[in-house]
Amino acid sequence: MKKVLFIDRDGTLITEPPDEQIDSLEKLEFYPGMLRWLSQLAEETDFELVMVTNQDGLGTERFPEENFWPAHNKLMKTLEGEGIHFTAVHIDRSFPNENQSTRKPGTGMLGKYFSSAYDLKNSWVIGDRITDVELARNLGCRAILINDGRLAAELEQKKLRDCCALITKSWKTIYEFLRKPERTAEVHRQTLETDIRIQINLDGSGQSHIETGIGFFDHMLDQLARHGMFNLTVKAKGDLYIDEHHTIEDTALALGEAFQKALGDKRGIGRYGFMLPMDDCLATVALDLGGRPWLKWEATFTREKIGDMPTEMFMHFFKSFTDTARCTLHIKAEGENEHHKIESIFKAFARTLKMAVKREGNQLPSTKGTL
Repeated sequence: MKKVLFIDRDGTLITEPPDEQIDSLEKLEFYPGMLRWLSQLAEETDFELVMVTNQDGLGTERFPEENFWPAHNKLMKTLEGEGIHFTAVHIDRSFPNENQSTRKPGTGMLGKYFSSAYDLKNSWVIGDRITDVELARNLGCRAILINDGRLAAELEQKKLRDCCALITKSWKTIYEFLRKPERTAEVHRQTLETDIRIQINLDGSGQSHIETGIGFFDHMLDQLARHGMFNLTVKAKGDLYIDEHHTIEDTALALGEAFQKALGDKRGIGRYGFMLPMDDCLATVALDLGGRPWLKWEATFTREKIGDMPTEMFMHFFKSFTDTARCTLHIKAEGENEHHKIESIFKAFARTLKMAVKREGNQLPSTKGTL
């Protein structure tokens, strides 16, 4: 199946003037870095390039055809000269108030891409407007938003953050993002005691969907996703009529396995780090994703349970995680409030993971040549 980059034109390939209409050659200005980095993407990946653009009133007195085509043709000729070949150019000419299905974020012009010949799940929309992210959602793919971050709040408001994987003003960043393999994993662990399904994206946005049947455990796993900036889905069914042990243990084992799978060959990762204060508590978490499982635990709890989670299972969770994630983990926490103590540990653990999995190049952080 073909993967597609659906790319906006104005504000993405070329800069957009204040009047939002490129109707002369004098207004034609290429977006900084676009030619270099899109050319490399075209050369080094197998994405099919498709342009999708709204041109309000094209062909009317407000925007005559003869004013549009010279600049557009110059753009296309320049792109071709740089090895950037668009297999299709879809131009909607309607005005916003007409509410045409062909106008972004509508998919009326893009029906053929819903066929089995195209892999929309692994395709992308690149553009500079919220409507480009909405188009990605409507197509069933994901979006890269060219923006300085000012549209982030609107993304949250419109519940679009899940399908927007990157916000940047840099085509170099877009290139690096699309060239790196995705770090995702799915693990299904099933025993006579539990049935656990986990999906993780190490380069996510902190979104989580957690269902373990143990409220406080759900809260801690949500903290892990939120502060680690992972997208995490956990669906766990366990023998809670006996107790919580098997559900927590097997979730930790599956989660560690998911991290190990998502990390791949570990090239470029930071590998180490973190500590975090939370009111009266101080949690120190040191991590090494070096391939050797080990847990050093220095935290005590005077309560039998916090919420509906036994405090004896906290250490067991992290021990089980290190076994399958194959990492070394040192955890120490001090404080008076038991809730704050374990929450600070999970938050510090999340931040440590965020630092350790962050990609900083393509080198393997090991003198052994393997992790």
